[in-house]
Order: sequence, then C-alpha cells, then structure tokens
Amino acid sequence: MIIIGERINTSRKSIDEAVDKRDRAFLQDEARKQEAAGAAFIDVNCGSRLKSECDDFLWLLDLIQEAVSMPLCLDSPDPKVLAAGLKQVEQRPLINSITLEPDRFDEVAPILEGDVADVIGLCMDETGIPNTTEKTFENAVRLVKKLEALGLKRSSIYLDPLIQPLSTDTENGNTALASITTIMESLSGVHTTCGLSNVSYGLPERYLINRTFLVCAMDKGLDSAIIDPLDKKIMTNLLTAEMILGRDEYCGNFIDAMRDGKIAS
Repeated sequence: MIIIGERINTSRKSIDEAVDKRDRAFLQDEARKQEAAGAAFIDVNCGSRLKSECDDFLWLLDLIQEAVSMPLCLDSPDPKVLAAGLKQVEQRPLINSITLEPDRFDEVAPILEGDVADVIGLCMDETGIPNTTEKTFENAVRLVKKLEALGLKRSSIYLDPLIQPLSTDTENGNTALASITTIMESLSGVHTTCGLSNVSYGLPERYLINRTFLVCAMDKGLDSAIIDPLDKKIMTNLLTAEMILGRDEYCGNFIDAMRDGKIAS
C-alpha cells in the first residue's frame, strides 16, 4: 500500500499556526514522524492560505526536504503553485491533482509534459462527480488516454474514483468499491487512491467507518490512500489487511509493527 501522508495541511490548526510562526522544528518533526510511520509521499497543502499560498508552500517544501529523504505530494488547486513547487522539489513528486474539467486539465497538463511527475487523476469531468461505476470508469479511461498522450506511464497515474458519503446514499460505498475493481481489472498498470474521510461524512464514529472502508477497498485492489500514518488504528487495519490479502510476505511487516508497538488491538 502506497501511503500518502496527509498531516501537513494548513487546514489543520496546528499546522496553520506553525506556518504563521515559521516553526521549522515542529513542521520538520511532522515530516519525520510520517516518514518513520511508513508514508511513501508526504502531502503538502497550503490551499487554505489564499493570500500567501505560494510563498508558504515553497517555504514548506524546502524545510521538509531538509528533514526527510522521501518524495513529496504537491497538493494545490492553483496550477501556478504546482508549477512553482515542481521546480523546487529534489525528487520526482506526486501532483494532486488533475481532472477532466477542460479548464483544470488544460491548466495542469503543461506541468506534466515530459513525464516529470506522478499525478492523481480525479475521475470527474465538467458534469461533476459521477454517481455510477460506469461513468466513473468512462472518466478513468479518458483520463488515462489523455495523460498517456502527455507522456506519462500508467505506473505514474493514480486514479481517484471520488468516494461519496454513505449518509446521502447507502449504495455509495458499493459504487466506489465496484469502481475500484473495474479500474484495477481493466486499466492494467495504474494505481487507485482515495481520501477516506468523505465516505463517513455526516455519520457518527467516522474513524471507524473510514478504516473499515479502507479494508474493503484494499480487497478490491486499492493500492494507495491519503491517510494519517500516525493514526495507529487505521495503520493496524491496513497492515492486518495486507497480511490477510497475501501482500505481506511471511507476515513480516505485521510482526515488525507489533514488535515496535505500532499495532492497536
């Protein structure tokens, strides 16, 4: 499972305050802890800081790269911020994100030319977020074709089926799971990813729902997720699911995590 660590996001009060104070030590510690917990990418998002997003974003990229040796996920709604970040990173990053909406695609596409980054593709177009597996898959196919035309390999493409809340339609979970299955079976070589929090929106015990959905999605082929790798319970579910699904040779990762006190029973 490719873990994209979500903690360095200025929508979180502690991160926003640390950026205000230019608290490098706190922010670098956040990065180091996510690396130690098993993240493959560290997501960096300053989108809540509308007036200073680009400056804050570039400052964060520098200090995080001083602290860890892993690639970053550049997360911004502003293509100019993404382009500036791409020039500053030392390793091949993950761009979060592109869609089939004409304006968004046309703005982000030039950043991706030349196969310089991996990218998260949201399976939506100008009509909005699809509510059927068929439309989600149709959008996924279109995204892959357009991204391949830019020079990206399928292994660089992370497709997000855009999970919708169970609170608005109890079939939304099944729709998302079917979409993951169809994408992974029919578009060989791509990754699937998601943010988990949407599935539980409007319901109690959200963390329980999120981590249970993660296990279900992993069974359908989900191989990446944007999560908090310091959340012991969700990481326990993830490691246990990988072991049960035959993705943990000799149960080594699970046993190591147990010895390190990282498993929550």
